[in-house]
This record gives sequence, C-alpha cells and structure tokens, in this order.
Amino acid sequence: LDIFKHWPYDHRARKVVECMRVAYVRVSSIDQNTGRQLEALKNHEIEKAFEEKISGKDTNRPQLKAMMEFVRDGDTIFIESISRLARNTLDFLKIVEELTQKKVGLISLKENIDTSTPQGRFMLSVFSALSQMERETIRQRQREGIDLALATGKKFGRPRIQMTDQYIAIHKKWKAGEITATMAMHLLGMKRNTFYKLAAEVLNDNKLSLRQK
Repeated sequence: LDIFKHWPYDHRARKVVECMRVAYVRVSSIDQNTGRQLEALKNHEIEKAFEEKISGKDTNRPQLKAMMEFVRDGDTIFIESISRLARNTLDFLKIVEELTQKKVGLISLKENIDTSTPQGRFMLSVFSALSQMERETIRQRQREGIDLALATGKKFGRPRIQMTDQYIAIHKKWKAGEITATMAMHLLGMKRNTFYKLAAEVLNDNKLSLRQK
C-alpha cells in the first residue's frame, strides 16, 4: 500500500506511537481492485492499513480481526463506506460498540460519520433504532406467517408417530414378557428411540385412564 506516505509502522513500532490513523479496506473477491478505496483514503494521513479481499458475508475476516486487535485507545479507523466494514447494520453497530469500549474512533467517508463527534453519535443512535425496527418487523412478519399457517391447518414440527393396533398388540406381548424389546422393535420395524417413545405414551395413557376411573 505505497499510496500511504506514513507507512513505516508495524506491530513492533506500535508501542512508541500514541495515536494512529488506521484504515480498513475490503473488496469482495481477489479479482477486484482496492484502488478506489485507497484513493479516497490517501488524504487522511493513514499510518497503517488492513486490506482484505473477501466477501463481507464471510464472518471469518482475518484482516478485520487483526485490525480490531491492533487498535488501541485514541486511535481512529477510517473506512471508505460502512458496507466495506460490516455485513449489515447490526454487524456495524456491534463493531462500533467494540471500538467504543476500546476508546477507538471510526470515520466513514461516504456516510460522513465520525463516532467521536456528537453528530456521529446521533447517527449511530438512528442506525440503532432502524436496526431494532428491522428486527421487530421481521419477528412480526414471522409471527403473522405462523398465525396464518395455523389458521389454515398447517402443523409445525415433526409429525406425531401414530399408535397403530399392531404396535399395541406387540407392546402387550413385550410387557407380558413373551418377547424381548429387540424382537418387538424388529417386528415393528422401529428404531429404539421411536419404540420407547411410544411405550412412554402408552404408559401415560394407562395412568390417565386409571385416574379417570
């Protein structure tokens, strides 16, 4: 990244630098060029940059992780736009929260956001409100979809295993000691957990019948 004139910094020199201007640059694939972002950042006296060529949807971004570990109290991170840093609004807010706890500022050039200023913090509160509204809207739509499905008779979860006459007859033989559980499962063509799940239902039904009497 020769475009940055303040480049001779590394992790070893970090300990003698009080505050740094750090850039995070990302494109979605190795075929894409970071030149446009670097050009936008070149006038901001960037001292160290972390460059990534990976999809923003990928949660495993080594350079983002390295940058988050590198920055410290008083540093400022520069990005060309929010979309270069985060997958979505919620992801952006989480990253900003982590940076805030480390007392690290963030400046996004495209959105003109500086988290160290009152205006920048106000914009973050707007983003937070929008993100919350988005999550609540999604939950509401999911709830409405479930209610509609239930109203039309759609059932959720695994279908209930039917208690057949064959099962009841073989279950009686098993309980009477005439056959083993393994034999009963073989005759019914059932797996062990299915067989014993139905056996528990028979036991519960029997207990219920005794109470009703």
